[in-house]
Amino acid sequence: MSQADVYVPPPSLWLSLTEVHRAAAEILSLGLSRRVLERLAPEGDGHPIMVLPGFFGSDAYNTALRRFLARRGYAVHGWGQGVNLGPRDGVLEELRSRFLDLADRYGEPLSLVGHSLGGIFARELAREHPDRVRHVISLGSPFGEGRMTGSVPARLFSALNPPQEIPVEEELLSTPPPVPTTAIYSRGDGIVNWRTTLQAEGHAQTQSIRVRGSHCGMTLNPAIWYLVAECLALGAGSWQPFERANWRALVYPEASAANT
Repeated sequence: MSQADVYVPPPSLWLSLTEVHRAAAEILSLGLSRRVLERLAPEGDGHPIMVLPGFFGSDAYNTALRRFLARRGYAVHGWGQGVNLGPRDGVLEELRSRFLDLADRYGEPLSLVGHSLGGIFARELAREHPDRVRHVISLGSPFGEGRMTGSVPARLFSALNPPQEIPVEEELLSTPPPVPTTAIYSRGDGIVNWRTTLQAEGHAQTQSIRVRGSHCGMTLNPAIWYLVAECLALGAGSWQPFERANWRALVYPEASAANT
């Protein structure tokens, strides 16, 4: 049995039905906290970043996050391929080409931030080209065991992307790439089971960080914006885990074990 065949139930019906409402609440909270967030979030060092959208998302969906990171001082880029329908019709080849062109242009490794499916793409790019990647941050990305049964849109994804045509090593997806890798997840995720978004234990320079919120609102969640800024501000080669000290303990719940 492959890792993708392991059974993990999808999110509860209540979580799925309230996704839109909870995402709207995150957008509202972002508007209310934006000024405070701009003061608290650390400035960047100007290194290049690529932000990858989730399944059925596009660069437009990530515009606000990319603008925020640009204001922090980073050189921010989208993936430039319209709506993300999965690894089909040369998508991965085009993504790889764009990624390598940016790395060559800036002459230094990129950080990759990916929402959902975009996070899986980011991890695979880092696995193929670890010398070109500084940090990978995934937002609700179902790379773990049971990702197919634990995902609400899994059937649609499979219809658009037949498994036998996907040029990715399925058994490697849950293994983090050999670069600093942060997985941000929420137990309130109504699209994918949060257990499938956790890092495998026992790997250096990896961490799973829990937040409160929906799946669809992750790119507009102020707690995630701050967290991404904190992770990206770490110097090259100086990874350290995110600490839930002081006020952070109120915003970021205790990390969860996959079997709870």
